[in-house]
Amino acid sequence: MTRWLSADEQAVWRAFLGANKLVFEQLDRELQRDAKIPHAYYEILVRLSEAPERALRMSALADRSQSSRSRLSHAVARLEDQGWVKRESCAEDKRGQIARLTDEGFAALEAAAPLHVESVRRHVFDPLTAEQQRQLKAISTALLAALHDDPDGPART
Repeated sequence: MTRWLSADEQAVWRAFLGANKLVFEQLDRELQRDAKIPHAYYEILVRLSEAPERALRMSALADRSQSSRSRLSHAVARLEDQGWVKRESCAEDKRGQIARLTDEGFAALEAAAPLHVESVRRHVFDPLTAEQQRQLKAISTALLAALHDDPDGPART
């Protein structure tokens, strides 16, 4: 039996969807305008910058950046064209590939990061009180935990 949303739940759901969509569209628009980097590419650069030796297997990078393997491969190809990432063969598994952040890519990330942080602050943190920020963290953490516990949920890395 379908458990339909109540009117209040429907309002919560639509507010959640609308806020997420608009925030991410705004962050993407500002990153592209100010740093010439789409948000999805920025996320890849961040994940690589945080990895040991600034390198990750492509499969792990896809999981961490919440991207499909094919979408990630296309994005990494574009980042390679810019000289920001290079692909290498995996020493342990000849079929696998590793994406490595180049010095040029790290410099691009360093230039974009202050702009992105300011955008996140302006569109996510500034409109909320300290209590609302704590609530957002608790809600987001609960949603992530439930999704990670779901056998059909996101891949774990």
